[in-house]
Amino acid sequence: VDQVATAINRMADILERMEGPQGQGQGQGQAQPVGQVGGEDRALERFQKFNPPTFLGGSDPEVAEMWLERITDIFSALDYTEDRQISFASFQFEGPARAWWNMVRTKWEVEMLPRTWPRFLREFNDKYLPPIVQERREEAFSRCRQGSQSVAEYETQFTKLARYAPDLIGTEQRRIRKFIRGLNVELQEGLATTRVQTFGEAIEMAQRLESAKALVKNFQAKRKGGPGGSRGPGESSAPPLKYGRGTSSGGTVGTPRGAMSRGGVTRGNQMSGSAGGRGPPRTNTRKSTS
Repeated sequence: VDQVATAINRMADILERMEGPQGQGQGQGQAQPVGQVGGEDRALERFQKFNPPTFLGGSDPEVAEMWLERITDIFSALDYTEDRQISFASFQFEGPARAWWNMVRTKWEVEMLPRTWPRFLREFNDKYLPPIVQERREEAFSRCRQGSQSVAEYETQFTKLARYAPDLIGTEQRRIRKFIRGLNVELQEGLATTRVQTFGEAIEMAQRLESAKALVKNFQAKRKGGPGGSRGPGESSAPPLKYGRGTSSGGTVGTPRGAMSRGGVTRGNQMSGSAGGRGPPRTNTRKSTS
C-alpha cells in the first residue's frame, strides 16, 4: 500500500508540473516555481541596494554614457546572467526611454532574437550615442593596452571601453583574447601556456603573475642592496687609498712609499736641488794617498 501511495504521489507531482504553465484556461494565472520567484526578488533587491540611476533618454551622449557606465559597474560587482542584466537595466528606463525599449523588446520577440547583453548595448548605442562618438570609443578600445598600468587598472579601462565595441568581443573567448593581447609581453608569455575558460580567470591569472613578478623583482633588489651587496650613495667602488710610510691617518693621502723624505721634502726635490731642499747634493770625495 505504501509503494502504491508513493507512486501515486509522484505521478501527481509530475502532472502538476506539466499542467502548471497551462492552467490559465481554468482561471488560474501562470505559475512559476517558488524558488525561481524568490531568487528573482532577491536578485532585484541586491541590484537596488546599489542605487542604480534611472534613464529618461534624450540627446545628450554624456548622460547616456554616465548611465551606462554606472549600470555596467553594478553588473560587474553582481555577476548576473545576460538576461537578468537586460531585465534590470531596462527596469531603470522611464519616459521616452521606456517607450523606446518597449519597441525594441517587441522587435526582438517578433524576430525571435536571443536576449544578449552585446545586442542590448548595440541597440542602446545606436539610439543614444552619435556615430562619431561610437567611432572614437571603438578606436580607443582597439588601442587599449596595459602599458604602465597595473592589471586592475588595465581591466577597468578595458571594461569601460568594451561596451562601445560589443562586436569586437561578441563571445567570451574573443573577449579573453583581446584582453590578453593588451597585457604587457611578460604577462602574455606567462598566460600563453595556460588554458583560460572565462574572463574572470584571465584577470585572476594575470594578477597572480603580476604579483609573482613583483616579488621576484623585490627579492633581487634586496639581494643587491644587502650587506656587501651595494654601497651607499657617494661611496666609491675603488679600493681604499694607502698612506705613505711614516705618515699618520691625517697626513698626505695616496703618496707612494718612500716619496716623503726627512723634513717633508720629496726625494726628487733633493736630487734637483730645488729651493725646498737642504742644498746641493753631497759629493763623495776620496782622500788621496801619497
